Amino acid sequence: MQRYSILWADDEIDLLKPHILFLNNKGYDVTPVNNGVEALEQFQDINFDIVFLDENMPGMTGLEVLAQMKATKSHIPVIMITKSEEEYIMEEAIGANITDYLIKPLNSSQILLSVKKILDNKRIVSEKTNLGYQQDFRNISMAYNDDITHEEWVDIYKKLTFWELAIENTEDKSMAEVLEMQKSEANTNFTKFILAHYEDWLNDPKVDKPLLSHQLMKKKVFPSLKEEQSTFFVLIDNLRHDQWKVIEPIITNYFDVEEEFSYYAILPTTTAYARNAIFSGMLPIDMAKYHADIWVNEGEDEGKNLNEEAFLQRQLDKNGLGRTKISYHKIITNQQGKALVDNFKQLENNTLNVIVYNFVDMLSHARTDMQMIRELAPDEAAYRSITKSWFVHSPLIDLIKRVAEAKQPLIITTDHGTIRVKRPIKIVGDKNVNTNLRYKQGKNLSYEDDKVFTAKKPEDLFLPKTNVSTSYVFTTEDYFFAYPNNFNYYVNYYKDTFQHGGISLEEMIVPCITLHPKGGL
Repeated sequence: MQRYSILWADDEIDLLKPHILFLNNKGYDVTPVNNGVEALEQFQDINFDIVFLDENMPGMTGLEVLAQMKATKSHIPVIMITKSEEEYIMEEAIGANITDYLIKPLNSSQILLSVKKILDNKRIVSEKTNLGYQQDFRNISMAYNDDITHEEWVDIYKKLTFWELAIENTEDKSMAEVLEMQKSEANTNFTKFILAHYEDWLNDPKVDKPLLSHQLMKKKVFPSLKEEQSTFFVLIDNLRHDQWKVIEPIITNYFDVEEEFSYYAILPTTTAYARNAIFSGMLPIDMAKYHADIWVNEGEDEGKNLNEEAFLQRQLDKNGLGRTKISYHKIITNQQGKALVDNFKQLENNTLNVIVYNFVDMLSHARTDMQMIRELAPDEAAYRSITKSWFVHSPLIDLIKRVAEAKQPLIITTDHGTIRVKRPIKIVGDKNVNTNLRYKQGKNLSYEDDKVFTAKKPEDLFLPKTNVSTSYVFTTEDYFFAYPNNFNYYVNYYKDTFQHGGISLEEMIVPCITLHPKGGL
């Protein structure tokens, strides 16, 4: 077991010998000094793991010593010790980035707890996390054997995400490979669940079903609208549950979570279908039928997400909210985001402000197309880290702060998630087949039947047909479509990229969070 070294500076160091002996017996090597000057000399010459620093020493005070220590080795944790409980001393010490604060008289248990919390924290957390996952592993695996509901699948996915994030934050990642295998097994079983139930969700009004994309605005947004306040609805595209969990602690500095809900994105899990379903309140076949003037079919060159505001206005009209004062903004560049924050006062006059942020989608495409982004985000953990870094430095967090200051409610959601694809499936189609790697729409498609979900009658899934022989095929788990021509090049280029459009936990089970500003409403 590693022995840690501690520098302890106190003008009454001789009176602390019992505590020093106690720490020695617990495996810590303590270097005692009785003044600030000697403490700084030892600190410069030796690489200590932690420093105990008395605040009230003659000559150089503890705070003066602390300032010089932080100027040269800011990463070394310092525990400030004092007889005083005066608030200004605590604030000065905290402002100087102390790690912990102890008040005399000390006791050995108190000292040991502080040391362990700092030095052994990672090891203890790793051990407890791995043990906790091992205990939960069987419970998760056993759940697949039962005829579980859509709510239970949400719980399973959230559990897997919880353990993935917990293991990611430990030093010992020995269970990470086991968890990845269990996620793969979960997606295999989730695919079977979707194949067995998805069509019934759309066609049978009596069957138990989750909230789906086209129901989101009516069920989760419209009921919260009040003329005397402005509701902000922020849709961050491609935002998976794990990505939400890494930005949640930042947002909850300003908001309380009233409800964290998961809904199911419709198929295909893409902007053209899932996001347009949100804003229109309709399934794709009805969008094509009743809004033919703004619905864009697969074979058309026009962008398929250019009419979201029109879809939204028509849904508001249909639900008796036609006079609702709304704004709609799609943010693609940083400059657009900053301009929106600058014009925040104008937003406060609206009953509903809808803001679509396209960053995560652009990140997934950039990771596919740019080698540098692939190297920056080689795995799930790094992909989450980039998402968090973008969020912290984006105009979106500035907007969220302004919403909180204005005491307005906020709803954050997404249109669908993404999955890292690993295994190719060969497919053959004509030149009119769409380019998405996770689903294909066309006629005379040839592919491996056992690895896809085929909709030979698209109308049963409420999907429009461009001609009488049109069918849809969806990849499942972590598969992706590849054409036989230049197959190896195609596979190497797209393997381990983040894609969407198919069937997986990551793509279909997505978050919707209702937030209220702290101290407001």
